[in-house]
Amino acid sequence: MDASVFIPCLVDQFYPSAAEATIKLLRWAGVEVKLARDHTCCGQPSFNDGYWEEAAPAAAHTLALLEESRYVVVPSGSCTAMMRHFYPRLLGPRLGQERVGAFARRVFELCEFLVGVAGVTELPGAWYGSVTYHDSCHLLRELGVKEQPRKLLRAKQGVNLVEMERADFCCGFGGAFAVKLPHISGAILAEKLDKIVASGAQVVTAADAGCLMHIAGGLERRGFSIRAVHVAEILAAGI
Repeated sequence: MDASVFIPCLVDQFYPSAAEATIKLLRWAGVEVKLARDHTCCGQPSFNDGYWEEAAPAAAHTLALLEESRYVVVPSGSCTAMMRHFYPRLLGPRLGQERVGAFARRVFELCEFLVGVAGVTELPGAWYGSVTYHDSCHLLRELGVKEQPRKLLRAKQGVNLVEMERADFCCGFGGAFAVKLPHISGAILAEKLDKIVASGAQVVTAADAGCLMHIAGGLERRGFSIRAVHVAEILAAGI
């Protein structure tokens, strides 16, 4: 099978190793990976802030660039949710619901794709250490993806998956929410950090770069050595 990989803005700018890991995983799974040279933001930041007219050109560009792909794989729950659930609302009236809906149904988050489409049950290589997993909000609530990342982490040799308490509780990032309401965001983050530390894990992982950046900053400010690592990097270790 073939699939186009959409690299989210935060992954491109701050977690390029997660993009490389995504491509490694897909190629190992037998997927012919396609990369569009001039892809840009999916439009989510503007859309979430209510600037739908400004978001539409970026979204339309992304759709036109990727709609011939059999599948679109995204190492981000939030960007996947934007394309799958909100493109029909944003672009459907402009470009036609049938066209936009057909595209949306072919967009998958990385772990969701590996388990549900590629049928991955085992992984080569090893990554040694204790890991706790954070359920990012869009991935869990918009896409219903919960067990797939955990199945893959458990399938990786050397990974000791330790569940934190209230793993499905928001980290407080929420994009512009963290900027507009920093005190509320910080209070939510503080509770999340307490749960991460209490788990005793060496690493916290998630499928969204925004969550990882937010959590990593909080851990560093508190002086903890716990690392925040994108799930793709753990899964691709040794491939």
